[in-house]
This record gives sequence, structure tokens and C-alpha cells, in this order.
Amino acid sequence: MMKASWVPAFAGMTDLKRDEPMTDFSPREIVSQLEAAVAKGVIERNAADNLAEFLIQNRDAVSEPDEERLRLITGFNDIFVTIGIALFLGALNYLLGFGLQGSLGVAIASWGLAEVFTKRKRMALPSIVLLVIFVLSSTTSAMHFFAPDLLDWDPYDGSLHGLTLGFAAIAASALHWFRFHVPITIAAFAAGLVLTAITLIAMYNENIILNYPVAVFAPLGIAVFLAAMKFDMSDRNRVTQRTDIAFWLHLLAAPLIVHSIVRPLLTDTTVDMASAVAIVSLFAVLSLVALTVDRRALLVSSLLYLGYASSKFLSWSGVASENAGLSILIVGGTVLVLSVAWQPLRRIILQILPAVIRDLVPPAAKPI
Repeated sequence: MMKASWVPAFAGMTDLKRDEPMTDFSPREIVSQLEAAVAKGVIERNAADNLAEFLIQNRDAVSEPDEERLRLITGFNDIFVTIGIALFLGALNYLLGFGLQGSLGVAIASWGLAEVFTKRKRMALPSIVLLVIFVLSSTTSAMHFFAPDLLDWDPYDGSLHGLTLGFAAIAASALHWFRFHVPITIAAFAAGLVLTAITLIAMYNENIILNYPVAVFAPLGIAVFLAAMKFDMSDRNRVTQRTDIAFWLHLLAAPLIVHSIVRPLLTDTTVDMASAVAIVSLFAVLSLVALTVDRRALLVSSLLYLGYASSKFLSWSGVASENAGLSILIVGGTVLVLSVAWQPLRRIILQILPAVIRDLVPPAAKPI
């Protein structure tokens, strides 16, 4: 039976102190506790749904800004288990060999481990690692079975290798999602769709990808971004599993958009003034978008290019001896300033934007 919409990813993992008042809990902690109560039969599902909605709406949730909390670990045991998973599956692959037998064995073993650490123990980091290993080993198994000449594959040649990888990633991700519901699985599914689309375009005309990457990768990135926004808009207070799904989709969309736009601005050896200005302008636009939707992934993907453009500006200004150090200093300072001023800047931007947009994005945090 499907869980109620307010139940977050890996509900019940947080170990809360008994003497903490419910009003001090975050929205995620509230629903985690109520889900545990439902599981033990303390409270009925409908009553838990209504109570969760009441507590979240009346605790002034936006007074504490969401900082894109990514729950990878709940304790050192997560790291301990992840190390064990890596050693076990790595040794298994070595013993079975690095061909079809090894890949298929790792896929089966990772599924079995997920039954314990994802389905039963609901551990975040091991679940993510097991999902990644399952998808990668499944796609590798498909390649060994359907396209054994993997080492001769050119990703731009429009062959069926890309379709094999794409379809295998889609199938593996879908199968894993229906069983375990790990948030990153949707991003893996989307990555399979992106790879399939790129391969189909390459099969039609590979020169389109080589000569006009922005016409291929940017629309795909925007499509993934819109999918992420769909999940974000359905959970503006970011208390359910949908916000975790959106995070991973944003992380996939960002490089597809940023790299495809910036790549045509770069030449093999130089960046002219116009290109450097365009890169900085792109970073400014992405900053406005990131602040509006309250997601930082777009900025992370563009930091490398911002540093490159900064180094060119410093070089043109005559500061060449400490060029690299100063450009890194500028990028680091920009990140720190944005981190400190993130919520104040969001409040300013959201006040300017029309209400129709404000109603689609997370509310601005109140000043502390």
C-alpha cells in the first residue's frame, strides 16, 4: 500500500530525543515520528495524516529556511556499512571476473543487499550506493550480453551501444524504484532517457551533437530541470520525498544546461573578452534562477567556468603572477557571499517577482 504523501524518504531513520517538544521538530522529523507511530499501531493513518498537516502548517515552518539538507548519513554506521558494501561487491566482482558473469553477479548481490539495508533498515547512504551499483552493473551486464565489443564503442558514432546503455539504465532504475523508492532512482531513470535521446540523435546525424551541442544538451537539461521543478512545486515546504527526488534531478539538469551553453564560448586555447563577459553574465542569470527556485546545483556546475573567466579578466588587467590563486579566491569568495546572503537575496527577489511565480517556489524565510 502506498504511503501518505507527507512521508519523507527513509522515514523513521532519525533518532529523536523523547524530551524534545514536537514544536521544536523539523517538518521531516514530525512526519518521521508519526510514520513510526503508524507502523506500531499507535495512531491510525488518517489521523496521522491530519496531525502531520496540522503540525507542519502551524509551526511556522518557513521561519527556519530550508538549506537543501541532504541526508546521506544518520550516523557512522552508514559509513561503516557503505565501506562493507564496497569491499564485498568489489571482491565479488573480482572473483567472478569482469565480464558478464561478474556484472550480473554484482547486480544480483546489490539487489539482495538493498533488501536489507534499504527495505528493512532504511539507511540513506548505503541505499544510494546500492542503487548506483545496481544500475551500473545492470547496464554493464546488458552491454556484455548485447554488445560485447564495448571497448570499440565510440559514443558519437550513433551505434546501438548507446541505446543498449540507455534502455538498460531505464529498465534497471524503474525496477529498483518500484521495489525500494530511493529518491536518486528517478534521476538515474532520467539519465537513461537522456542517453537514449542523445543516441537517437546521433543515429540520425552525429554532426548535430559534435557541432551544435547546445541544441541537443540544453533542451534535454531544461526538460530534466522542468521535471525537477514539477516535484519541487508539489512540495514547496520541502518535507516529503519529492524534495529529495527534485534535488537529484536538479543535480543532473545543471551540467547538461551549463556545459552545453558554455562550451561554444570556449576555444581550444583562448577565451576572448566577449566570451568571458558572456560566462559571467550566464553565472549572474543562473544565480537569479537558483535563488528563485532555492536550488544551488546550477551554480555549482558553473563555478569552474566562472573561475576560468575570472582568470582571463585578471590576465587582461595585467595581474598575471598570481592569476590562478586570485581567480580561485574570487570564486571562493563568491560562494561564501552567496551562502551568507542566500536568504536575504531570496526575499528581495521574491518581492520583485509576480505572485504567480512566488506561489510556485518555496516561500522566503523570515528574517531571524
